[in-house]
Amino acid sequence: MAISERGLNRATLARQLLLSRAPVGSTEAVRRVVALQAQQPGSPYVALWNRVAGFDPAEFDADLAGFRVVRSTLMRVTLHLVHAADYRVFREAVEPTLRGARLGDARFTATGLTAADADALLPGLLAYAERPRTGAALRARMEEAVGTGPLAPVAWRMLRQYAPLWHAPTGPPWSFGAAPSFVAAADRPVLADPGAAAGGLAALVLRYLEGFGPASVADICQFALVQRGRARDAVRDLGTRVEEVAGPGGTVLYDLPGAPRPDPGTPAPPRLMAMWDSVLLAYADRGRVIPPAYRKHVIRVNGDVLPTLLVDGYVAGVWRPVDDGIEASAFHPLPETAWEGLAAEAAGLRALLAGRDPALYRRYDHWWGKGLPVVETRLLPHG
Repeated sequence: MAISERGLNRATLARQLLLSRAPVGSTEAVRRVVALQAQQPGSPYVALWNRVAGFDPAEFDADLAGFRVVRSTLMRVTLHLVHAADYRVFREAVEPTLRGARLGDARFTATGLTAADADALLPGLLAYAERPRTGAALRARMEEAVGTGPLAPVAWRMLRQYAPLWHAPTGPPWSFGAAPSFVAAADRPVLADPGAAAGGLAALVLRYLEGFGPASVADICQFALVQRGRARDAVRDLGTRVEEVAGPGGTVLYDLPGAPRPDPGTPAPPRLMAMWDSVLLAYADRGRVIPPAYRKHVIRVNGDVLPTLLVDGYVAGVWRPVDDGIEASAFHPLPETAWEGLAAEAAGLRALLAGRDPALYRRYDHWWGKGLPVVETRLLPHG
């Protein structure tokens, strides 16, 4: 069996609940889409608003407060929101990457601490964090054991990103503020164990294909930031739980048997995507959603990923909140029907932001000042 480039696009949109908003709660939506990149606290709300019929941000607040959905450093050494039931295996899957990226980082070792020191510190820190603690309190507890000094903030930053800690909600507008609090993960992953890491990666691959497949080994490596050999081994170990699919140009893809692959001609409604939306970052081949000519304009050199217009399933421009509405800028001419659909979306997005933070993403306006290949800009919604 084979699948075209457009077929891949529609498969992604279907599994990411972007062909039509799903009548599900926010916890179930997070489970279905696998993971939401979450270093910008408001972005998961916008991402779910794009995917859930009648999305209720207060319900999502409650899911976060109840730790049904959890925020932690996971794939790509980046903050993600995942279903609590997925956390342990995801964390075990990325353990080798996180351990090397944080405990092996020259900034950490320059503090005089070693990975063995971190291993010795973690049980006491996690016991202290059985209930939510501020970052300052946890850093002070660490310093009781290792001492203070000019490099203590660096040591704490690396250690907290490695440790199996969940971010504890601190309040509105988007549940997580600038001064984070933490709590020990309720379902504690096994660390520094190759067997646990291998089993976790196999589980992560299954979940990744469920939400993002069909996908290649390179795509798995990009999503999870794992070595190619580990990804190949995980696919091999899954055996008949995955199947091969012939991708464009003969690329070998993998998928779950019976997973949805809509007709390539399936209509895709317009969407106003969040910054760092996962569909823009989950593949080695970003052309599945981002036309190659637009990639450098959407994914900036420092890693910022701008909020985008999705038209017919592909990135067609960018948007930002302004005082009078949503400013939408297209990279190529759009038909009037597309503008009408975007205006309807903008009305719903304005309502979401009005109840939370109308100035969401304003700190990123400098990218517009640096210039974008815009052919038309409109203030939405009209009237």
